Amino acid sequence: MSLRHVLHWLLFVVAVANAQATSLGQQAVRPIPPPGIEVPEQDARLLAEGIRQLDGQIAILRRKLKTKPRYAALIPDVEIFHKAADWALRHREFYDPKQIAIAKEQILLGQQRAKELVAGKPSWEKATGLVVRGYVSAIDGSVQPYGLEIPADWKPGEKAGRRLDFWMHGRGEKLSELDFIQQRLKSKGEFSPQGAIVLHLYGRYCCANKFAGEVDLFEALGHARKHYAIDPEKLVIRGFSMGGASCWQFATHYGPLWAAAAPGAGFAESKEFLRLGTSPEKPLPAAWEQTLWRWYDSTEYAGNLANLPTIAYSGETDGQKQATDIMLRFLEREGLSLPHVIGPQTGHKYHPDSKPEIESFLAKAVAERVAVPEKIRFTTYTLIYPKMGWVEAEGLERHWERSDIVASLVPEGIEATTHNITAICLHAADLPRFKDATKVPVSIDGERLDVPVEEGRVRLHRGPGGWRAGGPPTEGLRKQPGSCGPIDHAFMTSFVMVKPTGKPLNDTVGRWADAEVSHAAEFWRKVFRGDAPLKADSAVSQADIEGSNLVLWGDPSSNSVLARILPKLPIKWTAKELRLAGATYDAGHHVPVLIFPNPLNPRRYVVINSGVTFREEALLNNANQVAKLPDWAVIDLTTPPDAVRPGKVLEAGFFNERWEPSGL
Repeated sequence: MSLRHVLHWLLFVVAVANAQATSLGQQAVRPIPPPGIEVPEQDARLLAEGIRQLDGQIAILRRKLKTKPRYAALIPDVEIFHKAADWALRHREFYDPKQIAIAKEQILLGQQRAKELVAGKPSWEKATGLVVRGYVSAIDGSVQPYGLEIPADWKPGEKAGRRLDFWMHGRGEKLSELDFIQQRLKSKGEFSPQGAIVLHLYGRYCCANKFAGEVDLFEALGHARKHYAIDPEKLVIRGFSMGGASCWQFATHYGPLWAAAAPGAGFAESKEFLRLGTSPEKPLPAAWEQTLWRWYDSTEYAGNLANLPTIAYSGETDGQKQATDIMLRFLEREGLSLPHVIGPQTGHKYHPDSKPEIESFLAKAVAERVAVPEKIRFTTYTLIYPKMGWVEAEGLERHWERSDIVASLVPEGIEATTHNITAICLHAADLPRFKDATKVPVSIDGERLDVPVEEGRVRLHRGPGGWRAGGPPTEGLRKQPGSCGPIDHAFMTSFVMVKPTGKPLNDTVGRWADAEVSHAAEFWRKVFRGDAPLKADSAVSQADIEGSNLVLWGDPSSNSVLARILPKLPIKWTAKELRLAGATYDAGHHVPVLIFPNPLNPRRYVVINSGVTFREEALLNNANQVAKLPDWAVIDLTTPPDAVRPGKVLEAGFFNERWEPSGL
């Protein structure tokens, strides 16, 4: 890069920083996580040396255990201690002088585990009580910690599956890996049911278990099941405060995957909790943002609690009692209710007399769990959440509108009614009565069909003449489970950010893209606690195309991968003009952001010029930490990026079910 380009880039970065400081008025956005304390020089040297030594031990483990997969799989249990100390030191995330000593202790713990592992004697595998473990995330390759409470009577190698309770923690802006691990090594949680394993989620720090934090639950569970016998019919979901919000989300979006749910406090939606639309200071956001609330708002999915025993808790004087109050209001509309335990004259905590009632309810629900419910009641708004028990939606008539399936086992076969559904899959393999069936009689929306069982599934789709046997049509693009947008969905599975190396069509767009990819990568690190995978466009491999969503930065001139697929994207982009959704823009200061099935591999996404779409201001309240842009948008760069937007959002919208701009 020439000196002139470096100076231009520096001026642009300064302009962005100034805009971020002034765009929200006189108040600067409080950084999250906050800056920590200064570490004394001698301590910093000792920490750095310990981290370096542990890093060397991990490198030795990788070499020596290459041919011992049983032990190589345990390396993340060592790496969590390295990351905790290393990130705290490198990113200034010590918040108390006592944490310096804690970091030294965790380095020693990591070194001890490394020694045990290289000797083939990992003691923590057999430990009871408080145990901290780690896994490597498939999303970004980061190592993530989680905590366990292992009952005293547990024995290594036991075969009978145990009940497992997930616990989701409350908001903690200083909850670094170092702090989380320390808590999970020293303190039991709020509830420790006798004989049950309790799994404490880190949840990617402080994101209310949304996005990568949502996936964290399933990755941690998958890892734990490799080492402990867990009964899949005895999974209980629970949490308090921010963790209570997470619990509402998991309960309503996944229903019968759990045996029971116990949310405490928290929030259940965004609009009323944030009091949006109540004053000029709290206006409603753009229409597409309000539509995107339907991703995580538990109120919209309240009917799904028909499939799940749920008990809620609130302190009588706690402002976050609002979460259960609004859920009860929405449940009433669905003809449902649930028990609400209220701690008398209690604020934001559990009243001790309330705990036995909650525990009794959960124990009864687990004991009476029906593995295969006779009836499934399923509401969704997106194919991000296509499945409820043995019922799966494979196509919607219109995304982000309410879609319903009610399916029941009846003497004649299966009876189902649908709304806004164009394709459905009934998982016959999960239904013992159809174990050996070759056809299943299905009555759907009043039509009767004998549907073949193929690979354990009964599939139907709706065409102009009504319902027919078989999956949805395969020709052309269509939104389907795993490929439905919006932009933020791409960051819930493996992704690679692809940086441009060529000359941009316009310097303004080039400088903006360079600054935004840096912002996106650093934002990912701070919020989702991983290093975003970054590659030059020239280094993208076939393995990347096959295995990851590609996040392409730049324009068709600067990014060779974008140039390669541009003819098959729903945009036209030259040095002079940008065309998207039937409108034309000056390419000198406009840029598209969008998500689309990758033309090189439609099973994966491409994202153009966007990381996750919420920014710094959203971190101030977890209820605001939601998707801010839909499937596509046009950004005017004459307004610099700030803590809310990547620039001025001129237009934005959703692609239809055929991945076409709506209305075309």
